[in-house]
Amino acid sequence: MIIALNTDLAGIAIPDSKLALEIAELVRDTESPLLFHHSSRVYYWGALAGKRRGLRFDPELLYAGAMFHDMGLTHQHSSQTERFEVDGANAARDFLHRHGIVQRDIDTVWTAIALHTTPGIPQHMHPVVALVTAGVEMDVLGLAYSEYSEAEREAVIHAHPRAAHFKEDIIQAFYDGIKHKPETTFGNVKADVLADKDPHFARGNFCSVIRGSAWRG
Repeated sequence: MIIALNTDLAGIAIPDSKLALEIAELVRDTESPLLFHHSSRVYYWGALAGKRRGLRFDPELLYAGAMFHDMGLTHQHSSQTERFEVDGANAARDFLHRHGIVQRDIDTVWTAIALHTTPGIPQHMHPVVALVTAGVEMDVLGLAYSEYSEAEREAVIHAHPRAAHFKEDIIQAFYDGIKHKPETTFGNVKADVLADKDPHFARGNFCSVIRGSAWRG
């Protein structure tokens, strides 16, 4: 399937490269339309935030981070023991390695995906790491919503539609992607998803781990 990648928005465009085309095709063929369009919007929100902040970043690396960030929710890339963020980061790492991307750039994309649900840290790191998280936070949480113009918001949604029930649909997608490995949500935001969807979910407790360790005193 050939996917048009020439949608332009206020000077922000999906990279017009063979790598970007192959990323888009792979993600579209692997993820649900919900996650594909969400990931595409994450790229635009992140790129717009980067332009607004005056950050210098490689659009291809940002696109790779945005498009792979939820691949760990898919059956094809979901492990039994790793956090879904790590599964997505590993999928991106393997893809970029096969395409001859240098290790430094692979590490940047890996980190961007692995940390995209860890608030308070990415914004202090490499622009690609910071902007993947910024894009996710805008699309899922509505953070910095008012910093994007109405024209920008409408243009992004026009290019990659946001369903009327996206909020509940994305929560369900998170749950479906992690419910088989609840232990991986200890200490991270996805524990809230399990608590919301599963009345029998027992959240791990950091203090209980400390008190129950083998150490005396």
